[in-house]
Amino acid sequence: MALLPEITAFYRAGDEAARLTSGRTLGALELVRTRELLRSRLPDPPASVLDVGGGPGAHARWLTDDGYRVVVVDPVEWHVQQARDQGLTAVVGDARQLAQPDGSFDAVLLLGPLYHLPDAEERARAWHEARRVVTPGGLVAAAGINRYVGLLDLGAETGPDVASTGMRVRRDGPTTYCHAAEELGEEARRAGGLERVEVFGVQGPASAALLERERRTGRKEDLGPEVLAKALAAARCADGHPGLAVTSVHLLVLGCRPDARG
Repeated sequence: MALLPEITAFYRAGDEAARLTSGRTLGALELVRTRELLRSRLPDPPASVLDVGGGPGAHARWLTDDGYRVVVVDPVEWHVQQARDQGLTAVVGDARQLAQPDGSFDAVLLLGPLYHLPDAEERARAWHEARRVVTPGGLVAAAGINRYVGLLDLGAETGPDVASTGMRVRRDGPTTYCHAAEELGEEARRAGGLERVEVFGVQGPASAALLERERRTGRKEDLGPEVLAKALAAARCADGHPGLAVTSVHLLVLGCRPDARG
C-alpha cells in the first residue's frame, strides 16, 4: 500500500524525534503520561512489543530500556534509519498490511497511524492487523488526536470545522483525522474486536492552559518542573472521569484481544 507523499514530505522536513523530547512542557507531559498509562497495562518484560508507526523510536527507546523486546514498524524510511541508529530493531512497513505473523507479539502499539488514515475503512484495516499480530489476551494501544481540542485553544484556526467533521486540513502537512473519545473506544471494540477497552485523555485538563501559554508567548517552552507536576496531577485525576477526556490534546485507548476462550 502506498504512503501518501505529503506524509513522507511532512516528516522528512520536521524532526519527529524531538517532538516529545525537546523540553517542551506539553511534549514532556505527553511522554510521561503515555509511559505511565502503557506501563499500567503492558505485560511484564521481556514481553515483545510491536511499535507500529513508531517513528524514530521515542517510545521504543524507553520500552527497550525497561527490558521489552521491541520492533519498530514505520512507513517512513528516514524514521526507520533514525531508530536503527539508536540500536533499535526497526523495519519499513505499513499499519494496514503488516508483515508480522499472526499472534507473534505480546502487545501492539498504534501511537501514530490512526490520525494519518482519514478513511474509516483504512483505519479498520490497521485495527484488524493489530489484532491479528497480537497474541490472544494481548494488549493493543492506540492514540488519536482529540477532535474537540481546537475549541479549547483560542489560537486554533479550524476548531469548529474539525469538531463537526473530524478532518483537519493542514496548510503545512497532510490531512489528519481527529477522533471523539467515544468514537475511538467504539473503533477499538468494533473494528479492532477488542475487549476491556478504556479511553484516556493523555495530557488532561491542563492542555488548554498550556496551549494558551504557547500561543500568547509564541514559544513552545519548558515551563519548569512545578508546572509539569501540576499538569500531571490534573491528568491523573481526570482518569476517573471519562467526560474530561475531551480536554486533552491526545487520546489513548487500551484494549485486549480476546483470549482463546473469548
